[in-house]
Amino acid sequence: MIPERLQPLVTETAPLAARFEAAGRRLYLVGGVVRDAVLGRLDPDGDLDFTTDATPDEIERIVAPVAAAVWTQGKRFGTIGLRLGERTLEITTHRAEAYHPDSRKPDVVFADAVEADLSRRDFTVNAMALALPGLQLVDPFDGVDDLAAGRLRTPLDPEVSFTDDPLRMLRAARFIAGYGLTPDQALVDAVVTLRSRLDIVSDERIRDELDKLVVVPRPGEGLWFLVRTGLAEEFLPELPALALEQDPIHRHKDVLAHTIAVVEKTSPDRLLRLAALFHDIGKPKTRSFGPRGTVSFHHHEVVGARMTRDRMRALRYPNDDVDTVSRLVELHLRFHTYRMGWNDSAVRRYVRDAGPLLDRLNELTRCDCTTRNAAKAAALSRRMDELEARIGELREREELAALRPDLDGVAVMARLGVPPGRVVGEALAYLLELRLEEGPLGEEEAGRRLDAWWAARQASGSG
Repeated sequence: MIPERLQPLVTETAPLAARFEAAGRRLYLVGGVVRDAVLGRLDPDGDLDFTTDATPDEIERIVAPVAAAVWTQGKRFGTIGLRLGERTLEITTHRAEAYHPDSRKPDVVFADAVEADLSRRDFTVNAMALALPGLQLVDPFDGVDDLAAGRLRTPLDPEVSFTDDPLRMLRAARFIAGYGLTPDQALVDAVVTLRSRLDIVSDERIRDELDKLVVVPRPGEGLWFLVRTGLAEEFLPELPALALEQDPIHRHKDVLAHTIAVVEKTSPDRLLRLAALFHDIGKPKTRSFGPRGTVSFHHHEVVGARMTRDRMRALRYPNDDVDTVSRLVELHLRFHTYRMGWNDSAVRRYVRDAGPLLDRLNELTRCDCTTRNAAKAAALSRRMDELEARIGELREREELAALRPDLDGVAVMARLGVPPGRVVGEALAYLLELRLEEGPLGEEEAGRRLDAWWAARQASGSG
């Protein structure tokens, strides 16, 4: 009997299954949908991937009468894409491809049996299929048992699997973290041995897999796996480097433990999680020792922002992502001057500098406190509450979200009788400083201040 939670799948796939059955071909659901169906996590809007014993040409002929659209860009790899109702699907001929040791691309070999296709999947928990139309489970590598036991294995020997596609070593970290799976020793040993093979994987694929890891609810165990196997050395060496640094402020065994704790505390916002991952990477380069063995990391946020920018560019992140994450790293200590008391001007500057990143910056700052000292943690939380309350109060009185001079460039040129150029920029910078220091002045008062500034410049000969 088909479980009730799978009935929508039966209904949705029935027309497609009937077409393949009439053509004498078998059709199977594969991939994450099968794993999640077994776990009871089925997402009704999730991707549906199929495999079949039909050739690509046959797939195209079978689906053409029922598909709203068909595309064949992946046909040479055995994949036909189509739109069926509101759903975009991919159907792939059973494959048994393998990678050459020095190649990033597979040799595509089609197979007749679904078991051969499943054997080339990354992990046993993903090497299951549901045969259509009845959704009978095909599980030749005991993926259901591994899910129940919380075990991560590969269908073939891990050396074969990771040689075929080295990105699977990095993907293992995501499944360890996302599904609470424990890798078997053979898998761990294979990663340690083959980690350098990650060099043949494109930076973009590595970046995308890292992004998927950091947004799982609890990525910590996956990050520890990358460090302990040495895999992080191949694409993110700044992370394991943190294990060498004692951090007297947070009283962790090392900065690495603190960093992973911060990542886990933040909400699963991709850019915020990346900022948490990178926020202390400048510490190894800035560590210095003072009297009585004290340790400091002066300006590690500035050095770390530069290192973050370099590493993210190496991983081919978009410029906007690089700017956002490196800026959060650069600003992540700014809040701590608040313990000395901030006047309204300082609050305005904090908001101005954070800009649209303000909420992320505040969350990163809160999560950066991982001390076990309850009094210190409570004090930091209280100061952050105070700062956010101050920001709220100023927002009610002023347009904090759009901090700009009380006069614009056109008004400055008209008042001073000057053309566009350097003087206008300097005048606007002066007016912005007034806005930050004193709040909104209004056009009349801002004009009087500008006149005085301009008269002083002319008197000094710099106008």
